[in-house]
Amino acid sequence: MEQLPAGVKLCAVSKTKPEAQLMEAYAAGQRIFGENKIQELVLKQQHLPKDIQWHYIGHLQRNKVKFIAPYVSLIHGCDSLRLLEKIEQEGEKNNRKIEVLLQIHIAKEQSKFGLTKEMLFELLASESYRNMNFIEIRGLMGMATRTDNLAEIKSEFEQLASIYKEAKARFFSEDSNFSELSMGMSGDYKIAIGAGSTIVRVGSAIFGTRG
Repeated sequence: MEQLPAGVKLCAVSKTKPEAQLMEAYAAGQRIFGENKIQELVLKQQHLPKDIQWHYIGHLQRNKVKFIAPYVSLIHGCDSLRLLEKIEQEGEKNNRKIEVLLQIHIAKEQSKFGLTKEMLFELLASESYRNMNFIEIRGLMGMATRTDNLAEIKSEFEQLASIYKEAKARFFSEDSNFSELSMGMSGDYKIAIGAGSTIVRVGSAIFGTRG
């Protein structure tokens, strides 16, 4: 894949890929890797260099948070207050602030996870969230509809960028750490960057298709 613009981070989606392939990317300078299976992530974290930043990019179950809480760099898909509360608990146990992105539902498919804009603002205004000390919300993330309609994908990314700006203005205007917008994958990352993405999740364009 071609060089990304300044200010856009590459999360190399390394799920299902053998450690040797991750090390090839590591040798080329890649440090952010995204995994979506807890067991696989735990093993890779144990075996691979400790300066790797591990991003959890799958749908995270509350009973699995404890396995990644000691070291995960960023959790991409937090989509409920209950999950946020569990991450807060595990952050306190490990005495570390865990960085998360809140997932917003922008796709046409109902199968995709995420908060609506109204649910997002309700969460951010809640007393439970305001009392958290071991969570740092770094921004938002979302996944576009799986479609060949590029105009629809662009519209969905722009919708998410608009929600991000509104959340920033309403709840994080004094917080420079709320700065990430994670959207875009191998097939649509260029559209996402055009809409304001700061993190793209790319697998097949780096490692090749699965198989």
